[in-house]
Order: sequence, then C-alpha cells, then structure tokens
Amino acid sequence: MHVVRREPAAFGIPGTRCSLEAIQQVCAWLRTTTRGSLAHLLRRLRVRYKWAREHLHSPDPDYLAKLASIATWVATGRRSAGPVVTLYLDELTYYRQPTLARAWCAQGREQPLAERSHRSNTATRVLAALNVADGHVHFVQRSHITISTLVQFYQRLRDAYPHARTIHVVLDNWPVHFHPDGLVALAAQQSPWPRYLPSNWPTEPSPAARRRWGRLQLPVQLWPLPTYASWTNPIEKLWRKLKHDRLHLHRLADDLDALRQLVLDYLAQFAQGSDALLRYVGLQSRD
Repeated sequence: MHVVRREPAAFGIPGTRCSLEAIQQVCAWLRTTTRGSLAHLLRRLRVRYKWAREHLHSPDPDYLAKLASIATWVATGRRSAGPVVTLYLDELTYYRQPTLARAWCAQGREQPLAERSHRSNTATRVLAALNVADGHVHFVQRSHITISTLVQFYQRLRDAYPHARTIHVVLDNWPVHFHPDGLVALAAQQSPWPRYLPSNWPTEPSPAARRRWGRLQLPVQLWPLPTYASWTNPIEKLWRKLKHDRLHLHRLADDLDALRQLVLDYLAQFAQGSDALLRYVGLQSRD
C-alpha cells in the first residue's frame, strides 16, 4: 500500500497511476513473473483497482525515510526488555451525539435511530499511547488537550517505565506536539526531520515553561510520522474499534458523564496489555 498510494514518479517510473508493471518492478520481492499472477496475488491480498475520489494530500518528501527510522525504533521496542520503550501516540475527539452506523431492523421504511440530545454537541478529547511490545494502552481524557496535558502525560509514561533509558513516542505532526514550551520538558531531541509550526509561534520556550518544566529532562524522544498519512499510525485502528464497539448509535447523549465513563472503561481493558489488540492494529502477526 505504501507503493500504490504514491505516484510512480517517486520510483523513477513515468505515469500518474501505478500499473501492474510498475508494481511488479518496484515490489520485486513479491516474486511474481506475469501480470496475471500479480493480479491474482493482489486480489488475494484484497488490493483492488478502484475508482478514485477527490482528495487533498500534502506529500511528505521524507515519507520513506521517516517510516524506516520509525521501523527501527519499533523493532527495538519489541526486542528490549525495558531499557527502550516505543509507543504510538494519538488523540481522538468524540462528541455527545451518537454517530451513524448500520444496525439490524425490519425490512421496509423503518431505519435504525440515533437518539440525539437537545443539548449542545459537547466534544471530549482522548490522548493515548500504545506500547508496540505488549499492547499496553496509556490514556487520559480531557475536554481539551493542551501543552500541559502532554507534559503530564509524558511524565506518566516516565513513571510507568522507570527503568527505560529512552521512551520513543511516534506521533503525527499536530503542531502542539512540537511546541517549544512542551519540548523544554524533554531531553534533547534526536529527530532530524523538520517541525511544522505556525509562522507566528515562538521558536524558544517561554520563561514560564522553563521555570515549570525545564528541569524535568524526561527521557522521551518524539518521532514524527509522515505528514497527512494517518494510515501509518496503528493506534488509529484502536479509535476505529472504539467507535465501532461503543460510540456508533450509543444511547447516552443525555448523560455525558456516563458516555465519558463508557469510553474510559473500554480503554481500561487494554491497561495491562493485549496481544489481541496488537494483532488488530497490525503490530503482531496473526499466526
């Protein structure tokens, strides 16, 4: 998928869409000898030749290099017995009102109903990190995710892994992740990739942030994912599972506290790790 989602020109092949010949050339490790055998293999892998839809995409020139770097830390986090920990981090926003989805009902004009509240559609934010080695999910829930929330969360990760020499955190390019006020709480960063910050943001931490967090020097290294590439973050599949199992067509629109507790209880099942979750998000073989 990392090949077919990109322009063939990225691999030195002319054209705007990947052909079977281009896939065969770039993915020589598939070991197919004819277009027919490749097409058969792609069907078996559930890769289809489909009609496109309009989409706005900002390609990252460091796409492959970032993924290669992250793969190194993921492999290290799996092998390490404690000195090195690797986690995927992300935020989810969900709302008071239930989301629409399919459900069983009688044939005809009847439809499943999403029972809405007359109250405002209040948003809630979840911040979570998934350990690539054991499926342990660390999480907090807030009305807003701020720089202070992130620093406190990194402190919780440090406390959860007191013997870790380095905690590698793989995350997307949301500018708040890389605000100087938050970075001042962390050890010197090793990532060579540029940080995408608004032009009117400061480039140095504020005096208040230095006083509050400057001495922490948390052993956390931030590794940015390719820009506009959410499919490269496995924790996105945890959000999909949460929505499928608890948020679609929920009946708690008039009880926001109960809805928030429902989400916390759901995530708590992974608080001691889960091989099943690792398989679900694609971080562990199903064999």
